[in-house]
Amino acid sequence: MKIATAAYPLDALPDWTAYEDKLSAWVDEAASHGADLLVFPEYAAMELATLAGPDVAGDLEQSLHAVSDRLADADAFHAELARQFQVHILAGSGPATTDLPDGVTRPVNRARFFAPSGAMGVQDKQVMTRFEAEVWDVVPGGPLQMFDTGLGKIGILICYDSEFPLLGRALADADLILVPSVTEALSGHTRVKIGARARALENQCVTVMASLVGTADWNDAVDVSNGAGGVFGPPDKGFPDDGVLAAGVLNAPGWTYADVDRAAIDAVRTDGTVLGRRDWSASGDRADHVTVTPLA
Repeated sequence: MKIATAAYPLDALPDWTAYEDKLSAWVDEAASHGADLLVFPEYAAMELATLAGPDVAGDLEQSLHAVSDRLADADAFHAELARQFQVHILAGSGPATTDLPDGVTRPVNRARFFAPSGAMGVQDKQVMTRFEAEVWDVVPGGPLQMFDTGLGKIGILICYDSEFPLLGRALADADLILVPSVTEALSGHTRVKIGARARALENQCVTVMASLVGTADWNDAVDVSNGAGGVFGPPDKGFPDDGVLAAGVLNAPGWTYADVDRAAIDAVRTDGTVLGRRDWSASGDRADHVTVTPLA
């Protein structure tokens, strides 16, 4: 399969047609390069808030609800594009206030995943960053999902989620783990990139990182974004020695492409130089007890 992962800039949209034109152009470009799977970044849906006007887009609380109000329309259009181009699309995540889990009353950060049939699945972010939790009041949503697709089994760890090994381990059966992200500082981009590469190492799978890039001074949540697309595998048989299948240019908008062979994933899991995915349980018992030894 060919994977396309985005370094995606946000725009202040004058109208809905501008959004459709932008998204159509991005999907058309990736599909014309033969991509089977397109991955957009975390909070790419925030540009939908600008359709409600600059005052709403610039207010943190109002922008959450403005985006949520347009997600159904955006999802219908993503489904149409997935059918038209016969591709899988991970839409840019955004705040959602509908179909929330029991007891959840605040917006969640929700990614939506589309099959070539137009069918949609959703994945909510599991662990909030400090900004989301302490300033924006975005909260954890529904549990992790595993999507069984024509490309293989696919899981999604939204940005910060990729930094937690146990969340990654819950997706140990995934052939691909998608990591949509947005990071203001290069240090944040590095953390998520390390997380994505570590999950590829541990699960002997392929991880796909997408990033917001550029400035959007109309909203403090996404005002400055640094990042790049990347596709990573385990540094083992059938993969590059450094595990990097593709790496985009930092802060350069556009698609980064990688060819991925599912057979290589199966092969490294059964006959890799090491078998970390299989041997995960071997570390468990030994991690339960740590002996503290004083040394003078």
